[in-house]
Amino acid sequence: MDVSAAISVANVAMLIGLLTLYIKIYKSSKAIFTIGLMFFASMLVLHNVIAVYAYFAMAPLYHEALLPYFVVIHGAELAGIAALLKITI
Repeated sequence: MDVSAAISVANVAMLIGLLTLYIKIYKSSKAIFTIGLMFFASMLVLHNVIAVYAYFAMAPLYHEALLPYFVVIHGAELAGIAALLKITI
């Protein structure tokens, strides 16, 4: 549970970096597509914040067998966000 929460926090940090970049890009280009990217990144931030809260608030409700799957899911999300951040910079 702690590993999944830590990965989600890393996701939030990278997504905030992406949002910052997207805001700078939008200010300079006024491209509508960038608004969609900002919305997408914001929704992923919301998802990860809710996930971290749920992991700690509802930890007793999760079965031990589910925990590795949560780590893989958030790890895959981390890899995707890292790739997106790399190509955005």
